[in-house]
Amino acid sequence: MRCTVPKLKSIHVVYADWCPHCVPTTVEPLEKKSAELKVPLVLYHIDDPDAVKKADELVKKYGDWSPDYLIPQVFLEYDNGEIRHVFTGYSEDIQLTRNGVSNLINSKLLTTN
Repeated sequence: MRCTVPKLKSIHVVYADWCPHCVPTTVEPLEKKSAELKVPLVLYHIDDPDAVKKADELVKKYGDWSPDYLIPQVFLEYDNGEIRHVFTGYSEDIQLTRNGVSNLINSKLLTTN
């Protein structure tokens, strides 16, 4: 029996453009990484009535949920249908969020295999 490793299909980010932890700290580096990996970056702006429905669903099912959840939150979707929550921003300090995003971008999680 052959074991196959799922391939990264897309990156999803729950964010708001007014949040400095999100833009530019998280969204811009992930835009670059998704282009490098040639995988779509799917953005869910929490102030968009349509996008927030999907954002809430994603965070409730896979992320760090609370009624007033932290953003940004990053999820990876794989070709086998798996969705994995991989990052939540740090409300304490933008530099902590920046470091966390950098660690994520440089991790083995963000490869296309």
